[in-house]
Amino acid sequence: MSSAPDERDRIRAAMDRILSGAPQRSNGALTIVALATEADVPRNALTQRHLDLKRDFYEKVRARGEMPDSERRLRRQLVKAKEIRAEALKEIEQLRADNVTLVGALHQVVMENRQLRQQLTERSNNLHVLPLQPRPPARRDC
Repeated sequence: MSSAPDERDRIRAAMDRILSGAPQRSNGALTIVALATEADVPRNALTQRHLDLKRDFYEKVRARGEMPDSERRLRRQLVKAKEIRAEALKEIEQLRADNVTLVGALHQVVMENRQLRQQLTERSNNLHVLPLQPRPPARRDC
């Protein structure tokens, strides 16, 4: 499918409207989606057919000292990911400390258990078997 002859012109005009802050069809966001909506072209016109115009749009946005909305969104996601990573690292450190404490407690319990077993084996000589009491003779009923 070939692009309409005026497609590039519509994209350029849409670029100018968005960058001047006077969008007519879109929300004016500094995104390719808004640019495609403003130019009344499918999004893939900018992502597949007119890559040069897409690059020009982003260059003009950056030249104005602004950041494209997609980049701003990615930067927010990056900040959030770094926060999550920092929290995870703190949790890992806490788990490591807990692990050391639990290993120490386990070692202590194992040693106490070993000591108690040793005491039981040493005391086995103290056990005395009581003699069995003789059974009374069986009764016979007449």
